Amino acid sequence: MAVEVAAASWPALPALPSPATAKVVASGLAAELAYALDGPFHFLLPDAFSANLVAMRQALTRAEVDGFVYYAKKANKAAVFVERAAAGGAGVDVASVPELRESLGHGVRGEHLMVTGPAKDPALLRLAVAHGALVAVDSLDELDRLISLALTEPARPARVLLRVLPGAQPHSRFGMSEGELATALQRCRQAGDTVRMEGFSFHLSGYALRPRADLAARLVDLCLAARRNGLEASRISVGGGLPVSYTDADSWQTFLTTQRPAHYHAGKRFRTDDFYPYHSPVAGAAALRALLVTRPHNAGSTLADLLREAGIGLALEPGRALLDQAGATVLSVRGVKDREGYQLVTVDGTSLSLSEQWFGSEFLPDPHLIPRERSAAAPAGVFPASVGAATCLESDMLTWRKVSFPHPPRVGDLLLYPNTAGYQMDSNESSFHDLPLPPKVVVDRTDRPRPRWRLDRHFT
Repeated sequence: MAVEVAAASWPALPALPSPATAKVVASGLAAELAYALDGPFHFLLPDAFSANLVAMRQALTRAEVDGFVYYAKKANKAAVFVERAAAGGAGVDVASVPELRESLGHGVRGEHLMVTGPAKDPALLRLAVAHGALVAVDSLDELDRLISLALTEPARPARVLLRVLPGAQPHSRFGMSEGELATALQRCRQAGDTVRMEGFSFHLSGYALRPRADLAARLVDLCLAARRNGLEASRISVGGGLPVSYTDADSWQTFLTTQRPAHYHAGKRFRTDDFYPYHSPVAGAAALRALLVTRPHNAGSTLADLLREAGIGLALEPGRALLDQAGATVLSVRGVKDREGYQLVTVDGTSLSLSEQWFGSEFLPDPHLIPRERSAAAPAGVFPASVGAATCLESDMLTWRKVSFPHPPRVGDLLLYPNTAGYQMDSNESSFHDLPLPPKVVVDRTDRPRPRWRLDRHFT
């Protein structure tokens, strides 16, 4: 039998409300899709993506900064988000030949592509030059390959940003040291019209804004120095890393201070440092606004002021921040076991659809229990349960934490994991046990009494 516990003794982490997600559930669409698709699925809310993009573009405009947003495609493979990026006047950040081809195929202009990643495939560099994409060059040998390729495309120069090794993260595997940058700049000058050196970029781990502002200010100085040596150097890229807030501040702090191994299946231990910061006081477009008004170290002006005064454009490559509230994951309960003080639920999906497991962590926002049928006789209270996958791996747990559900989960119920569009769904998914990958369903009219849906048009 399900075990009811005292609510006050059980940590919870409620997700911030999403009216569009609530509409999908209340309309009965989630249950109907689970029946029709006969397995786990993701639903996508592209209107949220478009709203996030508009907010970021407005933040740049209001700061009077010449900026351009590139959607980091690795955050989600769905075609609809590339289509919305193109329609919204944004570019796409790609790191492979298939990503580049798919972006072109869904309406993104070649000059609105940013090509990133280390040790790029020569075929990727060739396509980048052919279509006029901007390439973030990560090493000297990559720059040499790009220059050689550009010589075969005399009508179109190779457009490059030189990626800088962050001084605050000297062990990063991305970027070039000061000595390598000096050599790269010399080679760009020697290449003449074959190369358009448009500026600098960086990759910085973490979500703190001040280190980004400090490094961005350094890149402004590098641009000014490069201009004095005859190079264009007209823009910098600060990459991604804009935080997303999944829950409110009080819930997050309460969770961090009260959670302990007893709250997890098998006494699983997580350090708080292992968790994504599921609450951020400034997130998404607000974080971009905060970045622009930050005064870098030893600077008398804000970052926005520095960019304007130097006539330098700002590029950014958000992934998760553009996908905030843009989708959710739905799984069906296939089995329920009673354990001492909690239940162990098995669903029809795997932890590969919640990619925090990739980092040895946990996707913490509480999943929502959607009963197969509502019964007045169903007990109400707090019923803790952990969620395991339908595989034969002991470690394949979607949620190690014993989540406090308002009703005991039953076979046939649905579990909805909220706000999973950014880096959760599809980053790690594979056809383990020959199970098909969960399909993506686009829900693009949640303003109607009955939401309208279709399957995503991802080419592969």
